[in-house]
Amino acid sequence: MKHLLTLKDCTREEILSILNLADQLKYERKNGVDQTGYLKGKTLGMIFRKSSTRTRVSFEVGMTELGGYPLFLSSADLQIGRGEPVQDTARVLSRMLDGIMIRTFDQSEAEDLAKYGTIPVINGLTDYCHPCQVLADLMTIREYKGTFRGLKVCFIGDGNNMANSLIAGAVRMGMKFSIACPKGYEPNAALVAWAKEEGDFFMTESPCEAAKDADVVYTDVWASMGQEGEREKRAKAFEGFCVDDTVMKAAKRDAMVLHCLPAHRGEEITAEVFEAHADEIFDEAENRLHAQKAVLCKLLR
Repeated sequence: MKHLLTLKDCTREEILSILNLADQLKYERKNGVDQTGYLKGKTLGMIFRKSSTRTRVSFEVGMTELGGYPLFLSSADLQIGRGEPVQDTARVLSRMLDGIMIRTFDQSEAEDLAKYGTIPVINGLTDYCHPCQVLADLMTIREYKGTFRGLKVCFIGDGNNMANSLIAGAVRMGMKFSIACPKGYEPNAALVAWAKEEGDFFMTESPCEAAKDADVVYTDVWASMGQEGEREKRAKAFEGFCVDDTVMKAAKRDAMVLHCLPAHRGEEITAEVFEAHADEIFDEAENRLHAQKAVLCKLLR
């Protein structure tokens, strides 16, 4: 494993190795173990073309706790933001840093950094996928359910980067996966074809049908970053796709609810369902720190 660009690129064993290390790092942090020796003297460049709360804080804090040094690199302050080719940026940063994390729009930008650079590249989010988030999701599912075996994960909403990565993560870990989305808002077609061939995958336009007997119900905002101008159009398209009491009654009685945040209560999820599952959702948010520290150790150490 040289980079983390998509979860589909990772084997089940590689994902389990990351999750096991994340569990260890979480335990150590909560018990006051000094972790600064893991990445002492290492540097991570963090390129942000999209704004962030959880990604920036978790990588910056994680790198610091591991003894390394994180550099926040806004695209507005880099030559890449003024037209320098990605391949040139990759070559320059490779001579000065130990790793790069990028949060951007186009998946090809992360891929090109990995192609032309000589240091590990971590995808902190693209319009295609969000592998770091789903590693935290998988970590949280295992914490609450104890296993992946026999579980069903249901996603309700836009077939966006979150849905794409969750499909890849669920299939890799052997879980059943169902998704409910309006026509025209399906996940990546090539990924859907792969999921149908490799795992137990089901897609529908009915949230309750997708949620039937689900162990995990997942949702995300209807309009992601860069889609703000489509908000009104999407609100109409996603009418009836709110995770509410009706949807939860279709899932298993002990089903957990996950949301990558930020959440728009009253749109993709009701305030009542969100608050009833707030512990799970905010454990999920915290696990971004631990899962990403594990990724950093695997790639930079």
